[in-house]
Order: sequence, then C-alpha cells, then structure tokens
Amino acid sequence: MKIANITASLHRHEIDLPGIGESIESRMFVFVEVETDTGLKGLGCTGQFLPWSTMPCIEDHIFPLIKGMDVFHTEAIHSKVWKQLNNRAYTGVISNALSAIDIALWDLQGKIVGKSVSELLGGYSREAYTYATFGYPFFDEQQIADYAKKFLADGHTMLKMVVGGEPTRTWKDDVRRVYAAREAIGPDVDLMIDANCYFNPHDAFMLAKAVEDANLKWFEEPIQQNDARALADLRSRVRIPIAAGQMEGNRWRFRELVVHHAVDVLQPNVLYNGGYTEALKVAHLAQAFNLPMANGGGWPIFNMHILAGVMNGGPVEFHYGMWMTGKHFFNGTPDPVNGKMTIPDAPGLGFTPNYEALKDARVKDPKGSQFTGRDAHGYLLRETIEKKNA
Repeated sequence: MKIANITASLHRHEIDLPGIGESIESRMFVFVEVETDTGLKGLGCTGQFLPWSTMPCIEDHIFPLIKGMDVFHTEAIHSKVWKQLNNRAYTGVISNALSAIDIALWDLQGKIVGKSVSELLGGYSREAYTYATFGYPFFDEQQIADYAKKFLADGHTMLKMVVGGEPTRTWKDDVRRVYAAREAIGPDVDLMIDANCYFNPHDAFMLAKAVEDANLKWFEEPIQQNDARALADLRSRVRIPIAAGQMEGNRWRFRELVVHHAVDVLQPNVLYNGGYTEALKVAHLAQAFNLPMANGGGWPIFNMHILAGVMNGGPVEFHYGMWMTGKHFFNGTPDPVNGKMTIPDAPGLGFTPNYEALKDARVKDPKGSQFTGRDAHGYLLRETIEKKNA
C-alpha cells in the first residue's frame, strides 16, 4: 500500500483535577492521519511543542517527499527525510513531525497484517508495568500527601511527582514535598521525581543529596538541557538513579547520554524521538549497554507498544493529564489495573479516533494555542492559581 495523503490538525483539552479546580492543566497535541491509496487510514500524534511549525512541516515538506512510498518501508522513508530535509540531524520540529507520521505508518502496518504494533516491534509481552504521575509542581506538601494516598488507593503501585518549575520556590521546598509524599505512601511504594530539565547542576545536586534517604526509584531530567557531562557528574556523586531522554530527537542524542555514563534509565518517547522506527534503534542501543528503558513525557497509549514490544522495556507513564486526554479523544484505550496495563487486542495501535471530540476541540487560531499563566508544559503557575482562588 502506498501513501496517498497526510493531514495534520491541532487539538486542545482542559484537564480538571477533583478537589483542585477547573483547567489545572491544558494539554495540546497534533493529530495526524496517513491515508493509503486503498483508503485505509493510520493515526499518529505528537505533542504541543511548536505546533504551528510542526503541521506545515508534515503537510508541506515531509508529505510531498514521501508521497507514493510503501507504508512498510519505514527505513527508506526515514532515510529520505534525513537526507533531504535533515542531513544535519536537527531535532525539535522535524523530529516531532516525523514521529507523528511514523506512528501512523506502524498503525497502518498492524492493521494490514492483523497484528498489534507491539507485536511488530518484537512482541516481548502483551503487558507492561505502569506508574502514575500525580504530583503537579504547584502542589504544596499537604496536596502532595493527599494525592499520593488517593492514587495509591486507586490501585497505582508506582508514583511520580514533579519538582522544580515554580519560580517562587527553591530546591529546599522540594525536599519537604518529596518527604511529604514518601511519608504518605510508606517505605515500599516506588516513588520517582521529575524536574523537567529545570535545575542548574548545583541545585540539582543539593536536592538529590537532600532526598537520598527518600529511597527514590529515579530522578528524571534533573539538569537543564539534559547536559550529558553534567548528568554524568551528578550521577557519580549521588545514590539516586538518573533517568532522561523523553524529548531527545534522535539516536545520536541517546548515544551521548549512554557513552557519557549519564543515565541509569533511558526514556525515549515515540511522539518526539522519531516514532517507533527511531525508538526501536534506541531500545537496541540500550540493550547493548544493559540499560533498561521507561516512558517519560506521558502519552501512554502510544509508548506502551515500544515498552511491551522489547525485552528491556520498563514502566509506562500514565501522566494524569495525558492519560485523560487520550481517553477523551480515542476509543478503546487501556487503563492501568493494579500497576499493569494490557495491549489491546485490536490490530495496529488498538484504538480509534473519536472524531466528534477531535472536531469540538480543534484549535484553528494560533492565538488560541497560547498558555496564558502556564508554564511550557501547560501547568498552571502558582501565581495564576492564587489569582483564580482570590
């Protein structure tokens, strides 16, 4: 089957969290469909970063280049895009655009042969462990404790909270927040922290040293720019495992993390890392260095396939906002049950678009995509919350 058409559109979903308030998180994504010459469609997705550049990259640059190519020839497609559009290995927009298209191609392949994407990627398991990201950066110590208990009661067995990201707080405030979460869930539940590349090396070290006794599973993206040299230095000085990689756009960035001994866990995200084709190369790189993988950056319904498909796949992140967004816009998505999720039986990705929901949430005006009073991830800033509650 040949590629006949590719479309891209931007959509936005407001996340409500019980007991906190309306629109605590605003989540956007670029939805992509690849249509074959037989009329069969595959769906793909990338996140909210630079969407008004990503969509024309998909429709005006990549599509004319790969139109008419076989949907199974992902290596040839990637090679053509790299050589003619990205021979200097840019990341960002080009990686995001290629990711969405590649996901749709694998969805098509699965539908054509009657297999799930995870089977096509290696078929290691139909299950994957999960963790829930519950702790927003604006949560205070009491909210962190309360929501940790709530998510634990809901059946989650591993939890992650965000540190950093609040200009009015310091790393010392995060120390108190981390220990509040640990005290709330007890000593045996896995707890992770994620700084989203917020801290400079000094503050990341001070925080990591101060929470070493909290028995953390990993400290995710603690340092600005995912500086491999600085991450390696931090990793050599603290007892907390380091994880990173969700926004790295190609295998060479992951190679840098590996050869610098910068991480204990690699975290490719198929929405940003070039899709399943590139993420599979990262998985094999990790295998060669005996490194486990996990999902960072959310979007579990897409990342579950790579982590279930390969032998070194780790837990899938059910970030609350992206989890709820996936359930709202796609039919047939799985939920975690007692710390595990199961790949759907349906072929390809195993779920289908909710076209009515997508239509209602489409963003057509670039001004409508701005996050007023929010950080780069769509989270409300503390001062915005205080104004809303005043």
